Amino acid sequence: MSEAAVQSAASFDVAALRAQFPALQQEVNGQPLVYLDNAATTHKPQRVIDAISDFYRLDNSNVHRGAHTLSDRATLAFEAARQKVAALLNAAETAEIIWTRGTTEAINLVASSYGRRVLRAGDRVLVSAMEHHSNIVPWQLVAQECGAEVVAIPVSAEGELDMAAFRSLLDERVKIVAVGHVSNALGSVNPIQEIIDLGHQAGAKVLIDGAQGVPHFSVDVQALGCDFYAFSGHKMYGPTGMGALYGRRELLEQMPPYHGGGEMIKTVSFAGTTFNDLPFKFEAGTPNIAGAIGLGAAVDFLQSLDRKAAAVHEAALLAYTHEKAANFSGLTRVGRAKQIAGAFSFLLEGSHPADLGMLLDQQGIAVRTGDHCAQPIMKQFGIPGTARASFALYNTFDDVDRLFAGLEKAKTFLM
Repeated sequence: MSEAAVQSAASFDVAALRAQFPALQQEVNGQPLVYLDNAATTHKPQRVIDAISDFYRLDNSNVHRGAHTLSDRATLAFEAARQKVAALLNAAETAEIIWTRGTTEAINLVASSYGRRVLRAGDRVLVSAMEHHSNIVPWQLVAQECGAEVVAIPVSAEGELDMAAFRSLLDERVKIVAVGHVSNALGSVNPIQEIIDLGHQAGAKVLIDGAQGVPHFSVDVQALGCDFYAFSGHKMYGPTGMGALYGRRELLEQMPPYHGGGEMIKTVSFAGTTFNDLPFKFEAGTPNIAGAIGLGAAVDFLQSLDRKAAAVHEAALLAYTHEKAANFSGLTRVGRAKQIAGAFSFLLEGSHPADLGMLLDQQGIAVRTGDHCAQPIMKQFGIPGTARASFALYNTFDDVDRLFAGLEKAKTFLM
């Protein structure tokens, strides 16, 4: 183990942290679970599970318009969760936090509502070549409707955004730039501050897909100056089907509603409808109340930690993984950006990623295999997909050792 890894292990109590996660205490196929699929979804600490359970056991009611105690309690908890997310991102106000089902819906909301409003024939939306499909397809749908064009920012063979190419693409045609904070497929950390600044200089608005960012970094949307920032709860120790969109008030005020129905209205008549104030204008129908409360508990969990120590621990885990990989015959890393967070994508000579994933699962080791919803970058690299081990703050150096022991054993079956 490297010196950095030893120091990290000494300063970050992973054992105490892991004890808060019931799912990590189980065995899979007769082996203690090694869970390395955190970029797909993270496990939930007991406090999140309890928050959701307590809502359904004690406070279950619809929010905002009830005239009884349960509705009051549900509303207070629901809106307190919004305040927690606003604080997590350092939004200027809670009205800039819109509840969504996750990053995918948040991006669709911006593409549909803001994109349809501003895009015209000949305009461009810039996205990176390593984006998740959720940050490609919504823009394609709207661009096709408006006569605009979605243009890929090139990515190097190492998995880094080509910033020179990005600068060359920025002109008066570019109305929107949409890039991921961290690539889910490669782990590449993009220089989002520079991207935001350059995008604004060119007159474009900038959306950041933060699905893989929030779990690993502290995010300050005011300091970044981004126009939109989207993330998912289930990738940061919260429930599935819940996420949020941050948007600058002046933009959200200009945008038409995304869905119609209850909650997003002030008045309705057959002569016309007036819409509710932010954030409710974008939150039609009964919301995922338990999900919001669970997400609030996940924020509490993250905020209770020393985020700097957690980041040091995760970086040490990844460095240790890369050290082991460099000495493992037949293994090829996919994605070698200078700054990587969370994910280790790789191929093993003589094996298909899907077969490798099954062999590891038989040893109680969970990884993700496939194209990771990032087909364009896989096509660029000329591969069908990868095996991906992705880390969270509850992972250990023993997990990494188990992964490579599992790969060694898998090689014997593949020879």
